[in-house]
Amino acid sequence: MQHRIGLIEDDPIIGEALSERLAFEGFACDWYRDGKTARRGLAQRRYSVVVSDINLPDISGEELFGDLLAGGQTLAPFIFITGYGAIDQAVRLLKLGAHDYVTKPFNVGELIAKIRGLCERQQPVADADARLGISTSMRQIEGLLPRLAASRSAVLISGESGAGKEQVARALHRAGDPDGKTPFVAVNCGAIPENLIESELFGHDKGAFTGADRERHGVFEQADGGTLFLDEIGEMPPSMQVKLLRAIQDRAVVHVGGAKSRKVDIRLICATHHDLKAMVETGGFREDLYYRIHVIHLHVPPLRERQEDILWLAARFLDERASKGEARRALTAEAERALTRYPWPGNVRELHHCLERASVLSVAPLLDVESLFGTSGLRPTEGDAMRQPLNDHLQECERAYIRRALNECEGRIADTAALLGISRKNLWEKMRKLEMA
Repeated sequence: MQHRIGLIEDDPIIGEALSERLAFEGFACDWYRDGKTARRGLAQRRYSVVVSDINLPDISGEELFGDLLAGGQTLAPFIFITGYGAIDQAVRLLKLGAHDYVTKPFNVGELIAKIRGLCERQQPVADADARLGISTSMRQIEGLLPRLAASRSAVLISGESGAGKEQVARALHRAGDPDGKTPFVAVNCGAIPENLIESELFGHDKGAFTGADRERHGVFEQADGGTLFLDEIGEMPPSMQVKLLRAIQDRAVVHVGGAKSRKVDIRLICATHHDLKAMVETGGFREDLYYRIHVIHLHVPPLRERQEDILWLAARFLDERASKGEARRALTAEAERALTRYPWPGNVRELHHCLERASVLSVAPLLDVESLFGTSGLRPTEGDAMRQPLNDHLQECERAYIRRALNECEGRIADTAALLGISRKNLWEKMRKLEMA
């Protein structure tokens, strides 16, 4: 899906140049020349990013932004364009929840880079599930999916509980069926009572057992032509493993209580948080079944080993909630640091629960550390900070120190530079390097 940018700019030269550049970069762009038409457009259409001048002919960008917030409207990330004389106003907007600002004269390339970065972190809802993450490990998995989709080989996905194994399975299915014409059927092998698992997998005929008042297709038949995802395959009872092996080998099933063999055409994906090889050695899992499902292996690393994905996942989750009509929430800088420092033993599932709880309980548009971790008693410790590379930790310290100085000087760059004992140019360079400007 093409990202759509809302541009609010009354200057015809700047507006035309920016709208043309955005179109050239592959974005869709709606250009509004005053606050009134912008307000109407923002109410009717969803944008990935909004770029707005602070000085508009009928209403200031600050008033427009404040009105939109007061109205409870779901807002895209705002980037404001301002002159050096209005930086105090831009800082106030950041405190209200705006994402960023640029000062005139600005570098168009840098502005486009900011927009593109926001678009990557805040995927449109229709596209969000298509991405697995921005970390190297998840991008590598994504890169393999088209090749895997071209084959019908069985795939085994391993990883800790909550790490996102089902999301990888769904992404593989989409890679082989981008139009969504074939079924994706998921079943948790550990959640089915042992006395019902054969019927759940292979189906049953009418009268096969007490309560079987009609014929029922199992998940193998339901997935015919598409993908069958057997989650937690390591929980499969030993008595069922031999029957599962036969169904996979023959690509055919026999209903419980029936005699007819029914052919099925499926892509098989299995997942587990167990070490199946170790289970084979101890007799807990059949060796022949292991090699049948272990043709191609994908490992999903735990969230603590792919910290780059934490804020990307958080932004995507908050976007999904906003798309359902809830107030748009954002994270304070301290909250973002806390999220990246916490080890997430429950992985992506725990991160989602944390953000959901904070979104429900907090009434503020900005989620802080207290709203994220205070209610659960969980907090990142100083030991968690030691998981960071030294350079990242030093940058965080420098960023926090500059931010405190800016707050003390109420955003005045000249005064902040004097307080820090550096030149204004040096301060701007540091802020740009630290992604603060």
